[in-house]
Amino acid sequence: MKPHKSNPFSRKISVAVATPILLLLALAVVSLYDFNFADSYYQYIRRASSASSSAPSFPATTSASPTIPAATLPSSSSSASPPNSSSSSSASPTNSSPTGACDLTRGQWVPDDEPPYYTNLTCPFIDDLQNCMKFGKPGGLDIMRWRWKPDGCDLPRFDAGRFLEAMRGKSMAFVGDSLARNHVKSLLCILSQVPEPVELVTTTETDVTGRAVRRDFHYGSHGFNVSLFWSPFLVKANLSNAAFGLGLWDVHLDTPDARWAAHIADFDYIVLSGTNWFFRPSVYYEGGRAVGRNGGASGAHNATETPVSGAVRAAFRTALGAIAAREGFRGKAVVRTVTPAHFENGEWNTGGDCVRTRPLRRGERARDAVVAEFRAAQVDALRETEAAWRRNRSGAELRLLDITGAMELRPDGHPSRYGHPPGGSVEGSFVVDCLHWCLPGPIDLWSELLFHMLAAHPRRADIDSRVSVRETEKNGVQGTL
Repeated sequence: MKPHKSNPFSRKISVAVATPILLLLALAVVSLYDFNFADSYYQYIRRASSASSSAPSFPATTSASPTIPAATLPSSSSSASPPNSSSSSSASPTNSSPTGACDLTRGQWVPDDEPPYYTNLTCPFIDDLQNCMKFGKPGGLDIMRWRWKPDGCDLPRFDAGRFLEAMRGKSMAFVGDSLARNHVKSLLCILSQVPEPVELVTTTETDVTGRAVRRDFHYGSHGFNVSLFWSPFLVKANLSNAAFGLGLWDVHLDTPDARWAAHIADFDYIVLSGTNWFFRPSVYYEGGRAVGRNGGASGAHNATETPVSGAVRAAFRTALGAIAAREGFRGKAVVRTVTPAHFENGEWNTGGDCVRTRPLRRGERARDAVVAEFRAAQVDALRETEAAWRRNRSGAELRLLDITGAMELRPDGHPSRYGHPPGGSVEGSFVVDCLHWCLPGPIDLWSELLFHMLAAHPRRADIDSRVSVRETEKNGVQGTL
């Protein structure tokens, strides 16, 4: 939403049609928490991942996909890795990009004495569900005393003034699920060091789960707009049976979700994310025809079970393709990679929790197979679309915000049982959350990397983003950002 294209303050507030009470009751289990389903469907994902697909559009994702570079920092020979650091078994022997720059996606979390960008008292945008300090999470202050240290260089801190100046007159959209909302709140909190935005009430449209389809935040002094679109599948999806477990979804993998896709040309930057809703029982459609389903839908549809990672790949490919094909879009599309959950000693509904108080060391724990599959699916979709953009000479640019490796090392950064619905109490009954991230917390790294990618070194980033897929594969780059 660009200020010069439309006047956001002139829009009339629409009146939402009240949702029937019976439907709300039926959907309560769907909309209470976005993380309730994750671990309970890992069994279906693992089984589906090994199943062969009869649909040609569902190829299995590669087990190891190189990442397309987006931006890097100059390497520093004097900056050594932290002691006792170990290399990931899947990592390339080199930590540098073909240009000799520092790979920001490989590193360690090291102690940091710098004060946090914000606290739960200075930022008004923190939801109680991620307000770990408010509800007394043990070690809540400690999770802020670490910074991400890439191998061979230092990642500069986020400069709110500089970021807003670089974003003057521009607009940015975040499209995805509740983790996209988690990311937006982190960015707004970091930017709260400068004048706060005004939330524009332009529509009260909600989807079938009761969530707002769109929220807009406007920084009037800079003409900068941040929009958040609720689109957990990125593509068109209909709730066909609310009473079926966590709801049965018809997911149209070849059709972008028009609720955000209709506005592509209004934005300079679009950040795509979202993988967790693909755990929900779903039937997959292409061309209006059912081409597969995941394991969760086995009791509701007789379509062939297909790998969920294939559905993730198809959805991201469709979303990226819609951006590339949109006439008038000459901005940057950013794919944020999957972020892991950290339930231990059980799943979310069988006593699992995340009680660690320190980051893990690199190599201390192997990458979860599902996380690896989903990240590979995202990278595959990005790589395929990038190749098509080159052929079509699209004016759009494609970037990868690869946070998976860094966030795998932060099991201490989740709310656990210290996030609550508004008005909740520590004594109340609630679901343990090891999927979303505390604010403030390690999720603030996402905005630091986004700042570097889009604002701190845009010219260098533009150069590095032109490294071809072929050259990336030849040099074995694991992910420069």
